[in-house]
Formats: sequence, C-alpha cells, structure tokens
Amino acid sequence: MIIDDLSNISKYKLVHPNFEKAFEYLTTTNFESIAPGKYEIQGEAIFAMIVNDNGVPMLESTAQFECHNKYIDIQYVFGGLETVGYKSRLTCVEPRGEYDDKKDVLFYEDAPDFFFKLYPGQFGIYFPDDVHAPMIGDGNIKKVVMKIKVN
Repeated sequence: MIIDDLSNISKYKLVHPNFEKAFEYLTTTNFESIAPGKYEIQGEAIFAMIVNDNGVPMLESTAQFECHNKYIDIQYVFGGLETVGYKSRLTCVEPRGEYDDKKDVLFYEDAPDFFFKLYPGQFGIYFPDDVHAPMIGDGNIKKVVMKIKVN
C-alpha cells in the first residue's frame, strides 16, 4: 500500500508499467466536470470509476473488507474526507466465500489492523495483498478509483 499526495505522484511512475498513463489521467482531468461512472483509459488494462457518493459507517464498510487479484486500485480523493481500513492479505485468516473472478473481489471477515484518512488531493494505492475497507465517512465523498491490470 502507498498513501501520498497527488503532488508527489511522479515518485511512483516506475512502480508499474501502466502507472504513468494512469497518473497522467489523474493530473490532467477535471473530475468536478465529469459525471460518476466508468471511463476506459486503455481498454480493460486501465480504467477509471468516478464516485460521488455519501460515506458509510465503519461497520458497513468493513463488512465489505475487500481485495483484488487482477487489478491494482489507485483511489484518489478530490472531495470530502474518506477513512479507509487496512490489513495485509498475508495476515488475513477469514475469507468470506470464494474469490469472484468476474468481479475481481475477495471479501474477508477479518477486521482492519488500522484506519487512515484521505483528504482531497491524496491517494491510496492498493495492491492485491492490500485488503481495504473504503468510503468510511460522514457526508459526500468524491473520488476516482483507477483500476490498473496487474499483468
């Protein structure tokens, strides 16, 4: 997992071959002028989901404590305040059901080890080993979820 401010994004361009293209989208797009929904950047290799929704209580979010196998998430907050729960997948012991290949998601019953806040202008990068519970908060949260195919 990586947590940082968008102004430092150039530090992470070499982490994955498709990060530079994803970061270019994040730094050149006016998200306030785009309707919520899915936007293809590079087919299914890179796409963005614009979210403009109310935050949820901690228990509701942690009930959907999730990770992905096929995609890395870059979640960039551009409005509101988001709290996120986190735990390493390597230490999770209670999967809930089986991995859903079509939705690329596996849920866990485990509780997060810690919570952190993302303010406007900040992002979190969640790799397949990063189990996360996003969208915790009061009020409206506006963010972009970049999906970057692992391979």
